[in-house]
Amino acid sequence: MADEKHAEEKQAAEKQAGDVQSKAAYTPKIAWSVYKDQETRDKVRSFCDDYIAFLSACKTERETVAKSLEVLQGQGYSNDPASDRYVTTLNGKCLFAFKKGKAPLKNGVRLIIAHTDCPRLDFRPHPFVEQAGYAQAKTHYYGGLLKYQWLARPLALHGVIVKETGETVPICLGEKKGEPVFTIEDLLPHLAKKLPTQTVREAFEAEKLNVILGAKPLDTDEETKVSEPVKTAILDLLLETCNVREEDFISAEIQVVPAGEASYVGLDSSLVGSYGQDDRICVYTALRALTDMNPELDNENCVLILSDREEIGSEGSTGASSRFFEYCLADVVQAHEPETALRHVILASYALSADVTAGLDPDFQDAHEKNNCGRLGYGVCFEKYTGSGGKYGASEAHAEFFAMLRGLMNRRGIPWQATELGKVDCGGGGTVALFLAAWGMNVIDCGPALLCMHSPFELSSVVDIYAAWQAYMAFYEG
Repeated sequence: MADEKHAEEKQAAEKQAGDVQSKAAYTPKIAWSVYKDQETRDKVRSFCDDYIAFLSACKTERETVAKSLEVLQGQGYSNDPASDRYVTTLNGKCLFAFKKGKAPLKNGVRLIIAHTDCPRLDFRPHPFVEQAGYAQAKTHYYGGLLKYQWLARPLALHGVIVKETGETVPICLGEKKGEPVFTIEDLLPHLAKKLPTQTVREAFEAEKLNVILGAKPLDTDEETKVSEPVKTAILDLLLETCNVREEDFISAEIQVVPAGEASYVGLDSSLVGSYGQDDRICVYTALRALTDMNPELDNENCVLILSDREEIGSEGSTGASSRFFEYCLADVVQAHEPETALRHVILASYALSADVTAGLDPDFQDAHEKNNCGRLGYGVCFEKYTGSGGKYGASEAHAEFFAMLRGLMNRRGIPWQATELGKVDCGGGGTVALFLAAWGMNVIDCGPALLCMHSPFELSSVVDIYAAWQAYMAFYEG
């Protein structure tokens, strides 16, 4: 009897210990369990329908900023910094928007910054060549991409050509139904026996990322000799259809991007697949957060920044390291609260670096540290630091700020997760957070997780898209 009683007491103690542990333990909630009623799931679907349309229309930074400006102007934003809703842009590639709240500016602003640029291929200043009877355009890749992912797939041309007169010719070729697309050819497997013995860098050369433009030579009589008949025919076609000449491409910005629309992925339509979700998923959700926030919760002064060139270090006049955004905020402070020093406003501000992170890849799980990786379908990700190796090249959010945001998400019932980019020794990456931290702001990275990041077809979860919108809106509303 004593042994039985002891066993029962031990079992009861173990059960009690298990209960205590379960109450203390933390497990991120899958977002589908949060958005489980049909009404909410219908809202998720409707929101993502609009997001897919945005992605399909915005494949360059210029197109993204133009669309965002159109949305904000439709919401009453003007180019007057003294107004309660102010928006301005620079070179059509970055944007600053301000929404006045009831609180004084000396209390700081709630700032969200996302970037408009994505990895791609750019036309070179002298792009046109003819090789083996094909007219091709030579490119220079932009940002961190895997070159082989851009071969043997439909491509489109987006951008602008600016003539010496100042006239701007917009270019968008390969997107309309029935319109011809472009491609970069790849070597057939029958003749690619050397590839398995080469490194990826050796096997896929940047100098061979040449876009096929055509293969029909210029119609001439036998007596007329043309040294490059296919290239000449393509240039004549461009003159006829777009009224541009070869020299005009020296002052052009032509981007080679995947052709086609964004779409749902999977039999259950639980994912969104598209080019450019890094970082236009954050651009769209932050833009919608600014325009959709509850007008009764307008105490905070809100700022939205869309920056350029993040994928190559954020340098340049339209990148996050530019003084442009500081100048814009200075204009706002001068117009609304001239007695307050700009530095005081900045130091009192809170910011989200709205950028994506890597989701746990089902086929490459060994690149992730599973206790700390992002998972698609588990809500928006907060990343305390990025960088590489020993946290090089990144800021790190302070514990007090992270705790404040954690409490905000939990009170609002918004699914979220704390993440890192991947295993420490596997690589790494940076965001624009360090540029805001240099101002003395409290800042943390916050955005959805993606699969296939930097590829021509990135994947996101529909519930994470919705959670990001809710998280950004909660941050603005305070």
